[in-house]
Amino acid sequence: MSQACLILASASPRRKALLDQLGVSCTCAPADIDESHWIDERPSDYVQRMAQEKAQAIALLYPPVGCAVLAADTIVVIAGTILGKPIDHADALLMLTSLSGRRHSVLTAVCLLTVEGIVCELVETQVEFLPLSHEVCEAYLATDEPWDKAGAYGIQGLAGAFVRSIEGSYTNVVGLPLCETWQLLSANGISTALNAAPLD
Repeated sequence: MSQACLILASASPRRKALLDQLGVSCTCAPADIDESHWIDERPSDYVQRMAQEKAQAIALLYPPVGCAVLAADTIVVIAGTILGKPIDHADALLMLTSLSGRRHSVLTAVCLLTVEGIVCELVETQVEFLPLSHEVCEAYLATDEPWDKAGAYGIQGLAGAFVRSIEGSYTNVVGLPLCETWQLLSANGISTALNAAPLD
């Protein structure tokens, strides 16, 4: 069944821009949920739970009979520790210092909720940073980039210069893995620039 509309459960301009890149029209409606991490909850379980809860919260406002809801959540994980969005300067500096010269994982869960149920994809990308001096970290934190991003960096901006190597989806690190998102939308009857929705 094709969907009459798509609601993006996010205020992220990067996710909206990536959907625009796919030729997908959507309405943005950020979800207000409790993002607390449960004790002993694995990062992969946490990020999937967050995406599912975002989708379900927005579905209460936009019934899925006519609209599908797309939600995503992205986290940075290093040595088993989840790095979300920094709460202040000290937190952001600690995150950048911990990422300096090391490999970390970026996990994004993408969930699509329709009248037929909810389907989720989990995507992981490995990123390696160059060693970062304190001065470089402070220069970066003086910009607007780090503050609304997991791990306190945006790969699509200045912090792209920190990346020595990347293994996996680049758009996953930005916040919405295009390959998996396109497949998810297409399989559930949502039109993109690459395919029209099937007729009912």
